[in-house]
Amino acid sequence: MTKLSQPIGFLVVIFVLLSCHLTNAQLNKQEAQALIGRVIPQKAQFFVVESLESTAPKDLFEIESKNQKIILRGNNGVAVASALYYYLTEYCHCQITWNGVNLDLPVKLPQIPTKIAKKTPYQYRYYLNYCTFNYSMSWWNWERWQKEIDWMAMHGINMPLAITGEEYTWREVYNEMGFSDNDLKDFFSGPAYFSWFWMGNLDGWGGPLPVSWMKSHKDLQVKIVQRERALGMKPVLPAFTGHVPAAFKKKYPNAKLKATNWTNGFGDTYILDSEDPLFAELGKKFINKQTKLFGSDHLYSADTFNENEPPTDEPAYLSKLSARIYEGMRQADPDAVWVMQGWLFYSDRKFWKAPQIEALLSAVPNDKMLLLDLATEIEPVWKRTHAFYGKPWIWNMLNNFGGNVNLFGRMDGVASGPALALNDPNSKNLQGIGLTMEAIEQNPVIYELMMQHTWQTTPVDLNEWLVKYAKNRYKTDDKSLVEAWQVLRQTVYNGKDIRDGAESIITGRPTFDSTTVWTKTKLNYKPKDLLPAWDLFVEASKKGIDSDGFQYDLVDITRQVLANHALVLQKKWKNAYKEKNEVQFKKDAQAFIDLIADMDELLATRKDFMLGPWISSARSWGSTPAEKALYEQNARDLITLWGDANNPLHEYSNRQWSGLLNDFYKPRWQQFFVELNKSLAENREPNLKTFDANIRTWEWNWVKTQKNFPTTTKGNSHQVALKMYKKYRNEL
Repeated sequence: MTKLSQPIGFLVVIFVLLSCHLTNAQLNKQEAQALIGRVIPQKAQFFVVESLESTAPKDLFEIESKNQKIILRGNNGVAVASALYYYLTEYCHCQITWNGVNLDLPVKLPQIPTKIAKKTPYQYRYYLNYCTFNYSMSWWNWERWQKEIDWMAMHGINMPLAITGEEYTWREVYNEMGFSDNDLKDFFSGPAYFSWFWMGNLDGWGGPLPVSWMKSHKDLQVKIVQRERALGMKPVLPAFTGHVPAAFKKKYPNAKLKATNWTNGFGDTYILDSEDPLFAELGKKFINKQTKLFGSDHLYSADTFNENEPPTDEPAYLSKLSARIYEGMRQADPDAVWVMQGWLFYSDRKFWKAPQIEALLSAVPNDKMLLLDLATEIEPVWKRTHAFYGKPWIWNMLNNFGGNVNLFGRMDGVASGPALALNDPNSKNLQGIGLTMEAIEQNPVIYELMMQHTWQTTPVDLNEWLVKYAKNRYKTDDKSLVEAWQVLRQTVYNGKDIRDGAESIITGRPTFDSTTVWTKTKLNYKPKDLLPAWDLFVEASKKGIDSDGFQYDLVDITRQVLANHALVLQKKWKNAYKEKNEVQFKKDAQAFIDLIADMDELLATRKDFMLGPWISSARSWGSTPAEKALYEQNARDLITLWGDANNPLHEYSNRQWSGLLNDFYKPRWQQFFVELNKSLAENREPNLKTFDANIRTWEWNWVKTQKNFPTTTKGNSHQVALKMYKKYRNEL
């Protein structure tokens, strides 16, 4: 606690009050009631919010019926919002996801026969990954953020990463240190690349960043953290890890700087050595400025060497490094707690062996550091680090990389993993669960399932849970849809063999191969095994089942079947080409092109799968034509080339979206087929080297183009899915 020059008795009172604030935010009834009004405005008057006292650091809620009203009690807004969602899902059979909402409430709200009381076993429920802020959230306005914060609260999230507006803070700090905006123009990245700029991987790419952006997003961050805190959340804000502008060399010629490179096609970035006195000074300046702008809950995210290797694996060096980073936080905020992503221990396990991990962690007091096991459902790092050597830690599910569109998840593992760890004595100081996906707005079932753990200590029984999930999502007890979900559980959601969801060969740069670097087509099931789920959804569609969630799932399953089928068609035209059968090759190549167009038509029926809203929302932030053009280029680049024409990350963030399929992937393949047709006609080998060079130029020109894409849906999901079913089902 901060020292206060006051009498001891007064100090004790203040200490108690501060402790309560740090562990258990008080209920703001007005904010909780406002959330109910936003979520269910037509029924909000039937809900009463009451405070529930708690001296423990773990949230709790109660639900009770009184005088035809539903009483929601909680120790803070998150607890009340969780109580609301519990009531909506368990008693009204409703559901709120990114991809499908069912709020078809009964005319008369169901009464609660006996009081319900829930207490979470997890002090922390963490949310977000640095990458989420760009792969999904790059262009969000306050309206979209408000919806997300409500979703977070209803799903029990109380510890969100909050890094919007960080660039404004740094501009203020550097301006006060004598750096001009011109000195910083090659430092700040474009808006689609902040995640990697913040983590020290790149400078300047996608910029120069307009000052208008910095100012608007400072204002946005103020709204975000105010709302999160009003609901009882404790936002995790950034801290300094050493990344400084190249201009630092001129301003401070004696500063100890190290050039480092992410090795992904970008220039060097510069890291200030933690031994340099400027390191602690700069860290303190940043936190002080940030606190002045956005307040603080004493939780700070700082990730050293994110996909960058340290200069030495000497444990003593690593220990001193982390001690100095923490000291920089502590000097600015004596109550600082360092929240560290454990991704480096997963992504570079050759370097991070037991002595190195222990050295990095042990230099910071246990109660001043919190570890995020970032992809526990893939590889539980806690199991090979003695549960992070006694540090408090959080069990997180990552699930999605790059915002790629696919049906994927480790359903059975997620249903059991957190509870098994919670009840395992070897997990030691496990204090939370969380969601750390690189992108959201896909596979809603997996995220609903994961957050089911917030209020229970035992594994989720999937056989029971899927029945409830289907009923809430589709507004029906139709058993065939539960049967379909069991098929999905055993296929796309079985989590076997592959790290993350497979892609369709369609999204890869044209090739004869069945896979590319960032278009991985290996499935964790046989494609034919998914077909029964498609059959059942199509039959349910014919019965008239038509909820928002059903429409999304019908389209998504149809999309996945067609995406898988692309590999079969590729094999056909490849074989015809090898056999020099011109007629058959043209026929099979056209079938491949037609499939892409069919997928585009299908996906145009759902906003979730459209390029237009992504581009439109990017342009909406621009206050001048030049700014709009810059933001559109950022938006196009991230989901295609990622960087420049020769960037090795091209397709890492590929999307199966209407608009992108017809305007980018299809013409790219068409150009490939033109070259192959010519080579057959001229009886020569295809000039793939020239094609590759030409297609990179074409892709880069596409990135720099400005064009409007539809922002409203076209067609009926049921009708188009049925059209695809009739066309492809027998062939499959």
